[in-house]
Amino acid sequence: MNIADIVNQNIYPLSDPEFQQHCAETLDREGVLALPDFLRPDALTSLQTESRAGRDRAYFCTQSHSVYLTPRDPALPTDHAANRQVESSKGCICDDIIAATSPLRTLYDSEAFRSFVMATTGEDALHPYADPLSSINIHYAERGQELGWHFDNSSFAITLLIEKPDAGSRFEYVKDLRDADAGEMNYDGVTALLDGATQPDVLTMDPGTLVLFRGRNSIHRVSPNESDKTRMLAVLAYNSQPGVELSENARMTFYGRLA
Repeated sequence: MNIADIVNQNIYPLSDPEFQQHCAETLDREGVLALPDFLRPDALTSLQTESRAGRDRAYFCTQSHSVYLTPRDPALPTDHAANRQVESSKGCICDDIIAATSPLRTLYDSEAFRSFVMATTGEDALHPYADPLSSINIHYAERGQELGWHFDNSSFAITLLIEKPDAGSRFEYVKDLRDADAGEMNYDGVTALLDGATQPDVLTMDPGTLVLFRGRNSIHRVSPNESDKTRMLAVLAYNSQPGVELSENARMTFYGRLA
């Protein structure tokens, strides 16, 4: 299997400089780039079969956290935006379970795909995680499971929707709600969102859609799954520097194991 078997390059010519520039401009302007029908039908079917088969090996957990993914600050009130807790719950299978023949593996390792992501995001280099779990993940959300409001620590994220539930699991976001580099956390804006005074944008997508999202300053969540059909989503994670690994504490929290 090669990249031509996976990506619908008639629509998305990954190596075309004009297409790359268009994607980069869209991501910079909107904070999100969604490419529907990115996967060829056979590749999507293969990935759905693979993901359903791996469901029994997923590690499921539920966590409470702040939207800033930081520890509670005892100097601030419990109901302060920095301390208010939201809930995230999901299942996950890790990189070491993803088969060498998986379309995800071929896509992740493809130089053409990495070059496209670099051109779109402005990164000079992309490297896999040094640990054996974190580069490629498949996430599962059953009925009632959700991803709570949060800002990402990384500058961008890459996801690929594999299966969509019949209701719920909406990807909601508010672009540039904070400026992390300037130290502006915008507690009032976050409070308004958590209180329901601010209505987020909703990104609609179908299986086979690739999404690049700048979540460091754009708060986002996935609402609870309201159906009995599992939401399945692949996350492709790179680093700008080689040798980076997720901490042991983070691996135990998210994956329930170190290797």
